[in-house]
Amino acid sequence: MLYGVYSIVVGVADLIVAAQLEWWADIWLIGAPVMLVLSGAFVRVSMPGGLALAIGGLRALQSISLHNAGHQYGLVSLIPELARAIQAVSLVALAYFGWDGDRSHTAPDAD
Repeated sequence: MLYGVYSIVVGVADLIVAAQLEWWADIWLIGAPVMLVLSGAFVRVSMPGGLALAIGGLRALQSISLHNAGHQYGLVSLIPELARAIQAVSLVALAYFGWDGDRSHTAPDAD
């Protein structure tokens, strides 16, 4: 969730102040983390489709980071992109193994 909030702040700052990227890239950098933050809430309450939405948000952030690295630094370095990929896989694994689709054990017994 913090990664999503950070990306939103970076996108808004670049859109308003720095203008290093195209306007559509800034909108993408704002929209993808919004999807990630919403999916964090959906995964937390074990809503079906929340994990898929989180994966989509993480993939969108990975793709826009590839675009931005090429524009801002002139090259795409393997180490930061690999670190982002490892972080994304780790977050999805934590969400998947912590997800409980059957929430019946939290409901009071009707007997």
